[in-house]
Amino acid sequence: MTILHAIILGIIQGISEFLPISSSGHLVVIPYIFNWHYQGLDFDVALHFGTAIAIIAFFWHDWISIIGDGLNPHGKPQTKYPHNLFWIIVVSTIPAALGGYFLDKLAQTAFRNELLIAITLAFFGLLLWLADSITNGKDQIKDIGYLKGFIVGVAQILAIVPGVSRSGITTTAGLFLNMDRQSATRFSFLLATPTLLGAFLLTLKDYSWSSFNLAFFIAILVSAITGFFAIKFLLRYIEKHGYSLFAIYRLIIAAIVAIIYFTR
Repeated sequence: MTILHAIILGIIQGISEFLPISSSGHLVVIPYIFNWHYQGLDFDVALHFGTAIAIIAFFWHDWISIIGDGLNPHGKPQTKYPHNLFWIIVVSTIPAALGGYFLDKLAQTAFRNELLIAITLAFFGLLLWLADSITNGKDQIKDIGYLKGFIVGVAQILAIVPGVSRSGITTTAGLFLNMDRQSATRFSFLLATPTLLGAFLLTLKDYSWSSFNLAFFIAILVSAITGFFAIKFLLRYIEKHGYSLFAIYRLIIAAIVAIIYFTR
């Protein structure tokens, strides 16, 4: 692992974790396209730690208020979010936690097939495009409730398969549930906070600290900084634009991977 590779993969992780294009898929297909050696689980764990830092840094103020409201249900709400949003997120995180626990080994082995990733990139990209095109949601986060939140949480299980995209599938589910783009995206990010931390802690048990070096530290820093600005970019971008650009990008990457798969 060279410093240059670490920087490139840190940028890729930071961008693709929060844009609806699949970070786990990109961490497999980018080395595959350029014929690099797979960087290993330890390095992937380091990258996910970086994006966990990014989302905590971006939403720390929101989370203080959300947790405060959740622990003080009879007090005056501190934010524009619903008073019970903390508990909605807790309930919505349970499906992904169970899926991650029981399917973690498959996610690291059988699911890391380049052709499968090409298929999931294309299919769920088209699904996101469809949700964005045919829905005209008006519901905001204050309207989400436990049932809708739980459905989004169930959809998040699919993100265990590289190429699906955690942010992509949760946003798609939110759009199909009549949420507006801004609310679907913001709820997806808030739901990502415990999910990313949980995924990091789950894989940490297999981490080999002897492999940690300067490249790992740089990758964590780069992914954290890039991830922070990726969140900021997407929240502003979807105020005026839809998700079609990301769907097109997914189809292009899927086609490239499929061509390489069948010709290499």
